[in-house]
This record gives sequence, C-alpha cells and structure tokens, in this order.
Amino acid sequence: MKDLNHYVDTYKEQLKKGDIQEAYTALVKYVTRLGTALSKSLSESYSFGSLFQGYMDYTYFYYSNDFLKKRKLKMGVVLNHTKMQFEIWLLGQTIPIQERYWQYFKTTKWNKDRTTKPQYAILEAVLIENPDFNDLDSLTSQIEEGLIAISSEIIDVIKKSKLA
Repeated sequence: MKDLNHYVDTYKEQLKKGDIQEAYTALVKYVTRLGTALSKSLSESYSFGSLFQGYMDYTYFYYSNDFLKKRKLKMGVVLNHTKMQFEIWLLGQTIPIQERYWQYFKTTKWNKDRTTKPQYAILEAVLIENPDFNDLDSLTSQIEEGLIAISSEIIDVIKKSKLA
C-alpha cells in the first residue's frame, strides 16, 4: 500500500484540474433538485427526507410511507459515485431489524449475487445503471418511474412475507 502522502499528492493534482469539483457540485445539486421534484410529485405516496452528501461515495435521501414506518423501515434514493448509477436501498432503523429483513431478502432477486449483507442496507436495487446527465428532465422522469415500480415491488414482497 502506498503512503498517505502519495494519495494526497494525487488528490491535489486532480483538484487543480477542477473537473472533480465541477462534477461533484453538479451531481449534488441535481440530487437535491431530484429530491424536491419527487417530494412534490409523490407526496401522496411517500414522505421524503433531506439530502445527505456522503463522502464522495454516496449522495442520497430517504423516503418512506406509513407501511414502512410501522415496520421501522425506510428506503433511499442513492447516487453511487463509484459505480455512477442510481440505486434504491431498503434500510432498517436498527441492526436487529436490518438483520431480520436481510434473512428474508437475501434469497430474493435483489440479493441473488450476494453472499453477505450490503454494508448499509438490506437490499440495493439498481434504479438507473447509466444515467444521462445531459438530459436531467428525462433522467428525473426515469428515476420517478423506476422508484414507483421498484418501491411498490419491494413493499408487495414485504406484505406477502411473514415479516409484515
């Protein structure tokens, strides 16, 4: 492993170019606008939380409804910076809740390629694999459609399980 000074020097070189700051700022602004747009258009189905910028790894916001809240669950719209894709995560309020739902969801299609629980979530579903950031209106529409479909499917699975 290289020493920290090497990584800091590389980091400084990249920051001097300015591209990282431009991209990061634009991405965070977009996800902020996305959360606002979704909270307006889907307010009858979900309540939305504030934006979390993360550490250049994930930018996300939570959303939930009464069904999820009663089970101490929530969902998140996540921009995964490493994979540069949008995801939906199912999350539990506590570790025991996460573990209980992980035991059920680990054999579902969302976790079929996993052997261990995701670090932060019960499941991570890809929402938009290759987002087109040059057409933000279209991207927002795609995310909204996908969010509705994936969230409904996850909630239906919970309703049909013995966990509901």
